[in-house]
Amino acid sequence: MVINWYPGHMAKARRLIEENIKIIDVVIELLDARIPLSSSNPMISKMIGQKPSVLVLNKADLADTAVLEKWIAYYRQQGRIVIALDSKGGKGIKSMVTEVRKLAAPKLEHWQKRGLKTRSVRTMILGIPNVGKSTLINKLSRSSVARTADKPGETKGKQWVRIANQLDLLDTPGVLWPKLENQICAYRLAATGAISDTVFDMQDVVTKLISELSVHYPQKLCDRYKLDMLSGTPQDIIEHIGRKRGCIVSGNLIDLEKTYKLILKEYREGKIGEISLDRVEDFPIKGKI
Repeated sequence: MVINWYPGHMAKARRLIEENIKIIDVVIELLDARIPLSSSNPMISKMIGQKPSVLVLNKADLADTAVLEKWIAYYRQQGRIVIALDSKGGKGIKSMVTEVRKLAAPKLEHWQKRGLKTRSVRTMILGIPNVGKSTLINKLSRSSVARTADKPGETKGKQWVRIANQLDLLDTPGVLWPKLENQICAYRLAATGAISDTVFDMQDVVTKLISELSVHYPQKLCDRYKLDMLSGTPQDIIEHIGRKRGCIVSGNLIDLEKTYKLILKEYREGKIGEISLDRVEDFPIKGKI
């Protein structure tokens, strides 16, 4: 099954961003630390252009630390300013604000030299759905000004939020790109919750997820689901997990739908462990696989 998700409100959100980015001083581009390249919207890079920006790898607490460090090094080699961040716990937020202020400093100095009244620095958070924008904004503003939800696409309009002294932030809805040509990236977006669960085959996504985890994180799978060892196909492993977790229906059969949902939920919540799906060595130097 080909995965694609670009509902009408995303096209509207894209226009909203394009209309407002001209008044922005610094852009914060938010990626999922578990899938940095898969969660990088190519449209956003074009919209940012040469505007000063900070690349934030959010949900760093859910990512494999060793893999994440490689991604940070990769992006720094590209000349990007990179911050690893845990928006729920707050780790990395101060560093992000510091970098935003540094990037805005030349414009502030320009205003002062011309004798202009200094206004607040305007910044904008851009990213795909469910990457943690609203959670980050709530942490920055110390209040629940932005609605947070587990479902992608909850932020529908724009809103300005004062996040620090002389620092205003424009929140915008999460945006995917119209056609997900790379289906490996699409599956990873589905696995992490960036795509609505209603538009993909859960069996297919969970089977691919278990296949990857069996290769890169076999011990974490065994530890979480109390498996002595991983054997057989990914589907066999899924059935073992279902039986271990008591996902049984009449006739002592595995309730596969319940098992798929269980695995996906526990992966997204980090209960299986700190896991990264995107790896630097799997991608060429430029672009996606």
